[in-house]
Amino acid sequence: MAIVFFVLVALLVLAVIVTANWYVWRRLFRDTTRGPGLTRRAGAVLIAGGWVLAITALVAERSGAPFWLQQALAWPGFLWLALSIYLLLAVVAGEVVRPLLRRFLERRARATQPGPVTQAPLAGTDSETTPGTPAKTDPPSDAPPSDAENRPGTPAVSGGAAAPQKGDAGVPGGAPAAAAVVDGQAEAGASSSATTDPEPAPTAPEPAPTGPSRRLFVSRVVAGAAAAAAVGTVGYGTYGVLRGPRVKRVTVPLAKLPRAAHGFRIAVVSDVHLGPVLGRGFAQKVVDTINSTQPDLIAVVGDLVDGSVKDLGPAAAPLAQLRARHGSYFVTGNHEYFSGAEQWVDEVRRLGLDPLENARRELPHFDLAGVNDVTGEDEGQGPDFARALGDRDTARACVLLAHQPVQIHDAVEHGVDLQLSGHTHGGQLWPGNFLAAAANPTVAGLERYGDTQLYVSRGAGAWGPPTRVGAPSDITLIELASKQA
Repeated sequence: MAIVFFVLVALLVLAVIVTANWYVWRRLFRDTTRGPGLTRRAGAVLIAGGWVLAITALVAERSGAPFWLQQALAWPGFLWLALSIYLLLAVVAGEVVRPLLRRFLERRARATQPGPVTQAPLAGTDSETTPGTPAKTDPPSDAPPSDAENRPGTPAVSGGAAAPQKGDAGVPGGAPAAAAVVDGQAEAGASSSATTDPEPAPTAPEPAPTGPSRRLFVSRVVAGAAAAAAVGTVGYGTYGVLRGPRVKRVTVPLAKLPRAAHGFRIAVVSDVHLGPVLGRGFAQKVVDTINSTQPDLIAVVGDLVDGSVKDLGPAAAPLAQLRARHGSYFVTGNHEYFSGAEQWVDEVRRLGLDPLENARRELPHFDLAGVNDVTGEDEGQGPDFARALGDRDTARACVLLAHQPVQIHDAVEHGVDLQLSGHTHGGQLWPGNFLAAAANPTVAGLERYGDTQLYVSRGAGAWGPPTRVGAPSDITLIELASKQA
């Protein structure tokens, strides 16, 4: 039954991923082109190929593939994971912009549309509207004369005027002809009819549009803006990780802390995630940043690596340079159990850190304890709070190192004053913080649970995509404050 449920969930997740990527392809490539062609095919290859690289990179890391292959796949594959998230978010946001932009273009087109054209007056009407202007005469007709005109002595009726007789103008030997035809009523009537009821002038057909349609133009603008926003977001988030974590300072008052320990500084670093992307150079930045704070104690609270000691031993070597007056301490995270936890415990001990495997150290002014991560339960190495805290002096303040914030409930039961954790990355990629909040009591920062306080670091590195959005990496300098001071 459990297997069937798992298969159904896997199929549902696969369907959601496929649908989301089809939607991204449609908005970025199909809707921005006039028809099938190279651009649509290239878009399909880009999206499908990116996911193939991403899945292959994840499988290669977990299966212990040759480290050079992990490195070759990790950069493009993991970056595609981040880019696909923000392409989807940007395209969805574009659905709000799309109708607004289309409406704006429609209003602009109506505002710039020309008004009705006024036609010029017809020729021959100036004399009728302008006083004192002689009328223009029509040219003589080319039609052949009628029979009445050819019969001698037969009067022709034309608007009440006599037909020209022999000897009139235009006829050999005639006198000047009266302008009866030109100035008569027939001519006036024809002119009046032409003036008052003109035939509309034929209009030339509008030229066919040569540019993209308004819908295509809007799709291209929105798609271009979405792609630019996604690339810019991922680029800036990747730069934020690669430049190294920043120092965050937090003051935590403890009721049981003696006055002599007021101002005690603990450098908390979690989730470095050394691996095929973040290597020795990044580890050196983390070490230099920690040492610059001049802490009294250094706490590495899990997820130091993503890989074996064989592959990442040289990358972790700078940890030997950590310097603190009361030493450096380490507890396992869930990723250590994916990478060979026992070997890494031995390796960090060799580098000068003190692994706290369900153990406690009595420092001059308070107790420092550490428990294994809950993932170790599958290997018989899970957290043991009774072993770490069962026989301690409860009158002394106690600081606990535990990778996951969910371990706070056991810490409260055992009277811990302050728990230091990581694991959440602060969500790493917004809106991942909402998912992290659903699985953890605290995503980032300091909160109180009864008499116990919990501080969760966002972490120094990144898992998967070397990218952070809305959750900047940090190394926290905790300054303990005595209420007795």
